[in-house]
Amino acid sequence: MILFSDHPAEILILFFLIVTFIQSGIDKLLDWNGNVSFITQHFENSPLKNSVPLLLAIILIIEVIAGILMIVGVYQIYTSGAMEIAILGVELSAVTLIFLLIGQRLAKDYAGAMSLAVYFIISVFGVFLLNS
Repeated sequence: MILFSDHPAEILILFFLIVTFIQSGIDKLLDWNGNVSFITQHFENSPLKNSVPLLLAIILIIEVIAGILMIVGVYQIYTSGAMEIAILGVELSAVTLIFLLIGQRLAKDYAGAMSLAVYFIISVFGVFLLNS
């Protein structure tokens, strides 16, 4: 398959991030109330406690946009070799992860914050490869 032979690492990183962000967005949409309830409890002792629904909606929108950009980016890489849209999607996913990291740190969930580092490293590596 030409797609994988020309840009295998980039495509695999894009697929990984697409699954991560689209699944997360779908989960938030399908169980909005459950997510709001869980995250409200998670942030009950943080400055974000009164803003959970708004902030969750913002994260949802950014995750879905990043996922869509990366899907379009994979198609663009396959059809023309251009990587601009894929780069935007991966950069947006990295920004989303920074937002999530800020939330985890404010909630004093240091283990949760640490787990985001893996996703962030993959995103930054994707940005690096797509810009090379």
